Amino acid sequence: MDADTLRSLQAPIKDRYRTAPDSAVVTLRARGSLDDTSIACKVETGRALAVAGLHPATGGSGAELCSGDMLLEALVACAGVTLKAVATAIGVDLRSGTVSAEGDLDFRGTLGVDRQAPVGFRAIRLAFALDTDAPQEQLDQLLKLTERYCVVFQTLNHKPELAVALVQDSAARPDSPARDATSAQG
Repeated sequence: MDADTLRSLQAPIKDRYRTAPDSAVVTLRARGSLDDTSIACKVETGRALAVAGLHPATGGSGAELCSGDMLLEALVACAGVTLKAVATAIGVDLRSGTVSAEGDLDFRGTLGVDRQAPVGFRAIRLAFALDTDAPQEQLDQLLKLTERYCVVFQTLNHKPELAVALVQDSAARPDSPARDATSAQG
């Protein structure tokens, strides 16, 4: 895709967002179901089913995906797509490139071994290795704009408002009267 094609694709979308700002607010969703045989969660990705489990450093087998790895993978995916879009828009020719992310975790926090140890990533490093002849000032602009427009990077960089809820779903329990009534009819 070239810059003109990208601009023509995005122009009507940008126009709509300028005239109707509320139309730009989209709620993304993720859904998973708890595995009833192991400590795992089956996440619907839209393309396949991803099964996340405990990291080996917390007692997992390593057979399931680690949610920390998935977070880094989401960052790499978003940053890579954003970089390609920005490069296309500003005319930076990329022959090839790689995106990598790594993060440091202290599992003592997650396992409750040390209350002073943080739960979550202490640091995350995102890096790009690009094969290009673009001048340094253009690469600096590419990096600045990629950082600015990468949704996952900005979400991690500026903590969003978070909310957690727990609802008891009696229909999900095998001994639930509501489930028995449904089972009898189905």
